[in-house]
Amino acid sequence: MTLTLAITSDFICPWCLVAETRLNQAIVQLNSPVEIQKIWYPFELNPDMPEAGMDRQTYRSNKFGSWEYSQELDAKTVQATEADDIAFRYDLMTITPNTLKAHRLTWFAGKQDKATVMAERILKAYFTEGQNIAEVETLANLATVVGIDLEVAKAFLLSDVGIQEVQELKRQAIAQGIHGVPHIRIGQEVLSGARSLEVFLATLQNAALELTTP
Repeated sequence: MTLTLAITSDFICPWCLVAETRLNQAIVQLNSPVEIQKIWYPFELNPDMPEAGMDRQTYRSNKFGSWEYSQELDAKTVQATEADDIAFRYDLMTITPNTLKAHRLTWFAGKQDKATVMAERILKAYFTEGQNIAEVETLANLATVVGIDLEVAKAFLLSDVGIQEVQELKRQAIAQGIHGVPHIRIGQEVLSGARSLEVFLATLQNAALELTTP
């Protein structure tokens, strides 16, 4: 039996990385015969972001009123996730990226059953390595880590393939009432935000029990 997890996320959302980290920890602790299948759905928190992204300091200063306050928010993220073993490196981030190409690459990787490893690699590249995930070269190199040929990844990213499909998936998410991420459906229950490990585990256990009970 397979328990499907529907994950709607965006690559510029730190809580999406936190949620995925905690979800993975909960899956490891789940004592159940069910198999877990993750399906990734795209969401853009900044759909109007220029294709090349924007200088992060400029963008965040404008969004939050000052660079100092933006840095305070970053620090709070780090403090709130100290137990999650995530090495946030906000100091390395120079660009707030447009994430459409990253979503397209995840969609493309999904055709090869590699959506999860691709999404996780992109999230970590941005938040723990400060890589510019709006760039074709960066994304293509990340694709090779999960076993996608470099030139194949480049050709795909430079084409228009997948744009309509990803945009349609985004429209579907909004039509379903999703207005923020992470948004994770586990069985019949929906968890919004980076919930605790305990909540993820309990939700997984309930969904697995429902699936395995005659």
